[in-house]
Amino acid sequence: MPLDNETLNQFIDSVRRYVRGRLVPLEMQVAEEDQIPEGVIEEMKEMGLFGLSIPEEFGGLGLTMSEEVAIIQEMGYTSPVFRSMFGTNVGIGSQGIIIDGTPEQKAKYLPKLASGELIGSFALTEADAGSDAGSVVTTAKRDGDEYVINGSKRYITNAPRAGVFTVMARTGSREEGSRGVSAFLVDADLPGISLGQRDKKMGQKGSHTCDVIFEDVRVPVSAMIGGKEGQGFKTAMKVLDRGRLHISALSVGTAKRLIDESLAYSTQRKQFGTEVANFQLVQAMLADSQTEYYAGKCMVEETARAYDSGAAVSMNASSCKLYCTEMVGRVADRAVQIHGGAGYISEYCVERFYRDVRLFRLYEGTSQIQQLVIAKQMIRNTGSSL
Repeated sequence: MPLDNETLNQFIDSVRRYVRGRLVPLEMQVAEEDQIPEGVIEEMKEMGLFGLSIPEEFGGLGLTMSEEVAIIQEMGYTSPVFRSMFGTNVGIGSQGIIIDGTPEQKAKYLPKLASGELIGSFALTEADAGSDAGSVVTTAKRDGDEYVINGSKRYITNAPRAGVFTVMARTGSREEGSRGVSAFLVDADLPGISLGQRDKKMGQKGSHTCDVIFEDVRVPVSAMIGGKEGQGFKTAMKVLDRGRLHISALSVGTAKRLIDESLAYSTQRKQFGTEVANFQLVQAMLADSQTEYYAGKCMVEETARAYDSGAAVSMNASSCKLYCTEMVGRVADRAVQIHGGAGYISEYCVERFYRDVRLFRLYEGTSQIQQLVIAKQMIRNTGSSL
């Protein structure tokens, strides 16, 4: 049930004040230490951020898609690692359970995910499977009342802190492709699970990913999401629309921050006896960034409203993901350019954001995957048999 406007606006305002007053001043420290302070994580739990999308009956806030994108735009104003800490609980770590989980699975995991007591992690990507999710080679073999899981997963967000993994594993043959993939809820403390070293990434210091290795990991039959083999890929596809809108909203929020930084710098920095904001070529970059930010914001909010109404939004959600993640990359590039040499120095946050936002075009489906999704839907809409 949607929040009333007053309650929603109060929540948005509280998140905005928290982001700008508490998180923004910590950005440099988190980047240098590669760690979010535990006190901050506890604060985000208390605010309910880990349970934004989880139904109220399980202890979450149960926000609509429109309400979620409003909050995530505010979170986008600071380093994306803060949002990443609770992002898997809000998205791919919980939505599969919400959509296709059994009543027992929902009761066991959702309250702990909503409170942040449990960190959920989504284990799909492998050395040769990511965009091509149907190529998963991690196996889950039935053995009596259990499944035995073997395989390795790569680049798994929040894996070092995870309490439960949603593992995509093959229960069918390789020839079945995605139809042979099932989803399992695997507690992180089970015997046979080990973690690789933390990945050294281009950006997003403070958000940790690593390999997850499963060696003869035994889980009960009841750990399969939905209790039916071969539904894992379908479950994953069901959560994509919401996840892509979430990342699009994050990109919009980050673009707003970069525009504000560009304005602040260009109206203070002087060259040739005047502020550089008075130069028309700088104004052109500012105007382009503002226009693209506004276009992305409108796309995301309109598609979120359509999602809440029950309309089919897969093509438009992919359009949002494609446009907004590419857009924020361009805005970040202009921000560095407007800052000149200062933009290349880590003392200024635009250097860090320039690296951080590069990931947005890769996860939740690369830009190229979005192009394929959009084009294929367009062709299907014509009734073509191509």
